Formats: sequence, C-alpha cells, structure tokens
Amino acid sequence: MPPKPVEIGKEYEVEIQETSRRGEGIARIEGLVTFVPNTKPGDHVRIKITKISRRCAEGEVVTSTPTETAETEETEET
Repeated sequence: MPPKPVEIGKEYEVEIQETSRRGEGIARIEGLVTFVPNTKPGDHVRIKITKISRRCAEGEVVTSTPTETAETEETEET
C-alpha cells in the first residue's frame, strides 16, 4: 500500500468540493478524500489533519479564507 499524501498534525490549504452524507465538507488532497466538519462546498480553508484511515482522512479547520469580505465591507459603508 502506498504512503498517504498527508500526515497527522500537518496543515494543508484545501478547497471544499462537496458535502458528505454526514454533512461534512469533502476536500481531496492528492486524491485522498478528506472530511472537514463545519464547511461547505466552495470554502477555501487551512486544515490540520486529525485522523488518517485506510481510504480517507479527517481534518479540522485552522483558518478560513472569507469569500464574502468585499460584500460585507460595501454594506458597512452605507
């Protein structure tokens, strides 16, 4: 079995691509499915890997890149 492209405790920049049946966001790191709770498709986040299993990994959000920052600033100026 080839080594996994991720390591527990390391951080990775990912884009959430879809939602799992459990409601977690799904990102792929070099093809490895990675579940990230409290995210949705389109989110760009930095995650820390918390668990690696045979066919997938799990991570938690460290920081997120806000996608609505410009819209929020325009609203506040009014």
